[in-house]
Amino acid sequence: MRTVCGEHVIVGEGLGTIDFGKLISLNETAAWLWKKAVEMGDFDVEQLTNALCEEYEVDAEQARQDVIKMVGQWQELGIVE
Repeated sequence: MRTVCGEHVIVGEGLGTIDFGKLISLNETAAWLWKKAVEMGDFDVEQLTNALCEEYEVDAEQARQDVIKMVGQWQELGIVE
C-alpha cells in the first residue's frame, strides 16, 4: 500500500505490474483492513470480519459483505490468493 496524493492505493511491486487501470484506491477503513491483512499474514474472510467488528461499530453481516467485496478486488488484481 502506498499513499499517493493523499490517497491510499494498492499496487503490485516491480515494473511488470505497472497498470494504472488496476490500482485500488482505499478509503480509511479499507486501508485499515489491508494493514490488518498484512499483519495477519495468512488470513481469511472470517478473521478480517472479526477484526473489523472489533475495531469499528459495524453490523457483523455488513462487515462480512464488505470484507468479501474488498478481498475479491484484491484477488482480482492478483495481490492476494
